[in-house]
Amino acid sequence: MHKNYIKKLCILTKTILQKSIDNGAKQAYNKDIETKRAQPRKEVFTMTNLTMLKTMTDRYNALAFTHNYIFGFTDRGVVYAVITDSSVLPYALTLDHASSKNGGGYSVRFSPNKAQKEMLKTAGELIVVCSEDQFNEMVKTSKYNKGEIFEMLMTEYFGQTWTKDNVPFTEAGDIEADGIAYQVKFQKATFCTESSLRNLSK
Repeated sequence: MHKNYIKKLCILTKTILQKSIDNGAKQAYNKDIETKRAQPRKEVFTMTNLTMLKTMTDRYNALAFTHNYIFGFTDRGVVYAVITDSSVLPYALTLDHASSKNGGGYSVRFSPNKAQKEMLKTAGELIVVCSEDQFNEMVKTSKYNKGEIFEMLMTEYFGQTWTKDNVPFTEAGDIEADGIAYQVKFQKATFCTESSLRNLSK
């Protein structure tokens, strides 16, 4: 009699405990679902995005004065430059969102990830410019931003003196060397926005 009572009590206790565990798991699952629903959804890079990137890149390329480029980027403590052409644009550029200040919609940026940097290293003439530490120190002690400092370094690389200007990409390159005009872009540079392309196409 005593043994049967103990056995029934154990079964009852196990049942109650299992229900408690199940309810706890269910509550935790529901809480996790609610948390995920409350979080903003990450944008999926669909074919629509790829089409938009290609469309904007093609329009930019059609308007550009030159189709030769010098891209600058950092990798593992080193600042690199690669001299290449517009054939790399669809693979080196990224579709992003333009701020409301810049008209909203999409923007095209040169913001290479690790794979894009490795691709660029084999896409043309690769130049080791300087260490990233030295580059950052130059920016820190200068009134110019990283893009302007990089352009200055590349101008000096070609034996010229750099002066800051604001000539549109539709009218000239940033550097001309040996009769070839180049656009110079350092990482995080914005190529264009939907708004700027629309205004230039009018």
